[in-house]
Amino acid sequence: MSNNITDIIRKTDLTVSPLEESNTIPSTWYSEQSVYLFELENLFSSVWQCVGHVKRLEKNGDYFLFNYLDNPLIVIKGNDGKIRAFYNVCQHRGGLLALEDGNVKLLQCKYHGWTYQLDGYLKKAPKFNQMETNLADICLKPVNIDIWEGLIFIALDEAPVKLSDMMNGINKRIAPVDISTLNFYRRIEYNLNCNWKVYIDNYLEGYHLPFVHPGLSKVLETKEYETELSEYYSLQVSPLKEDNIYGKGSAFYYFIFPNIMLNILPGRLQTNLVLPISRNSTRIIFDYYYDTINDDSKIKSIENDIAFSDEVQKEDIFICEKVQSGLESKGYNQGRFSTTEERGVYHFQSLLKEYYGRYLL
Repeated sequence: MSNNITDIIRKTDLTVSPLEESNTIPSTWYSEQSVYLFELENLFSSVWQCVGHVKRLEKNGDYFLFNYLDNPLIVIKGNDGKIRAFYNVCQHRGGLLALEDGNVKLLQCKYHGWTYQLDGYLKKAPKFNQMETNLADICLKPVNIDIWEGLIFIALDEAPVKLSDMMNGINKRIAPVDISTLNFYRRIEYNLNCNWKVYIDNYLEGYHLPFVHPGLSKVLETKEYETELSEYYSLQVSPLKEDNIYGKGSAFYYFIFPNIMLNILPGRLQTNLVLPISRNSTRIIFDYYYDTINDDSKIKSIENDIAFSDEVQKEDIFICEKVQSGLESKGYNQGRFSTTEERGVYHFQSLLKEYYGRYLL
C-alpha cells in the first residue's frame, strides 16, 4: 500500500462534475491505509458527531460515557443545569474518571483520587500542597458541544460548520414530529468488515432495496421513493404502505455529512453513527428513541421495530462486506452513477472530494 496520501487522492480528479458525467470515487479510497489515516486526522477530528440525547441527562450530575476514535469522553449535566463534554481523563496521570454511565456529585479519578467539580475544575488533589499545584489552573480538557432538537453533538476540534447551519431545515421538513420530546430506549452496536464509506454509499440509495431488503420493500412505497439534497445533508423519503407496523405516515432517512443518520418514522427516531475502526472495518452505533417507553402496551411494538431493524441491518452487513471484497480486488476501480437512483451517493462523494481537496491545497 502507498504511504503517500497525496499520491493516492491526487490521482483522482477532485473536480465535482455534473451527476451524469461523474465517476464514483476509486476503490483505493476504500482500501488504502494512508487514506484511512488521512480521514481520521483531517475529517473525523473536526466534524460534529451525534452522541446522545438530553433526555439521558435529566438530573444534575447525570452523565454518560462515549468512546470516539479511541478518545474516552464524558457528557455530564452540571449543578447549573448546563450540559458539558470533557475528555474522561484526569490531568494528573491520565487515569479515567468514570467507568460506566451514572450520576455523581463530583468526578473522582480511579487512579489517584484527584477530584473534579461537574464544571470540570479541579477541587482536590490528595497529598499535593498549594505550592505543588494551583487548583484554579487545572481543569478537565473540554470538548466542543452543541445541542439540536435535544440531540447532543460533540466535535474534538473546532468544527468548520455551525451545527444549526448543518441541520438547517430538518425540523420544519419532519413536522409535526418533534425529536426533542422523544425518549431514549436502547443502544445497539454492529461491527462490519468493510470501509465506513461502503456502508454510507449503501445507505444513500434505494436502488438495492428489491434485491437486498425484501421485508423493507413491503413497508415502503418504493415507487414514490425520492431523494432531496441540501448543502450538508441529503434526505430519502418514502410514504409508508398500508398495513405496516408503524402506521400511517412517511419514512424520513436523513444523512448528515460525513457519518450521521437520522431515521424517522411515526413515533420513533433511530440515530446511526458510522465510525471507522480500520481501513476495512466499521462500527455502527444505533440509538432508538420513542414517544412512549413506559407503556407496556407499546413495548411489544417497540421490540417488533427493533427486531425488524436488526433484520434489515444484517442484510446490509452481508452485502456491504461482499462489496468490500469486490472493491479490494483487481476487478474494479471506478463505476458510474444512476442519475435517478444514486443522487445521494453522488452528493456524499462530491462532498468528500471537496473536503479532501481543501485539506490537500
